[in-house]
Amino acid sequence: MEIAEAWERYAQGRAPRRELNAFGARTWLNWTQYPDHGPDESILGDLRGRTVLELGCGTGCNLAHLSTLGAICTGVDIAPSQRGKAVTRWGHLPGLTFQTAEVTDYLTHTAGPFDVVLSLFGPVWFTDPEQLLPLIRQRLSAGGVLAFSHRPPADGMKQVGNLREAKAVTRWEHSPEQWAAFLASAGFSDSKAEILPPPEGKDTGTLLVRAYA
Repeated sequence: MEIAEAWERYAQGRAPRRELNAFGARTWLNWTQYPDHGPDESILGDLRGRTVLELGCGTGCNLAHLSTLGAICTGVDIAPSQRGKAVTRWGHLPGLTFQTAEVTDYLTHTAGPFDVVLSLFGPVWFTDPEQLLPLIRQRLSAGGVLAFSHRPPADGMKQVGNLREAKAVTRWEHSPEQWAAFLASAGFSDSKAEILPPPEGKDTGTLLVRAYA
């Protein structure tokens, strides 16, 4: 599968996340492309006992943090090596499992439901929203939340270029207004899309979107 092979090549070139962040924490949630920047998990509300699915979980660092807060977490990633890395680093934590799958296939064949679905610079950025968003909506529990982040659109383009490391993968880049329309069409409500400003000295912010089932 060309896309899976592309993401596997990308995964092989990624350095592991630091053992500690700037505040000395061993686990944390990072919404943006910059370390120690942006909001934390509190924008999702109380996570104790809630089921969380992360699409494109990579090595599981974000989910590991949520599991320490009492969430029951499942991570899905298309690159086969990512599951092994995630299990090696975080397999000792309770309520945390990892799967290797393409996200639309996983969402089509898993029963769910999930209280929270996350995509942090993940498949929501790289999958046709008219295909992916309805599948996510079907797997969310009543009142559940979808939250995702990626870079803002470049020059207003909806789809821009390919990943340098994964030439088979197209980015689906949309403005906050375009995302609101896609989410409403897929049956979501109360969506909020905003562009977080970058840290000092950086030029590019981060698009952060939340919507509710």
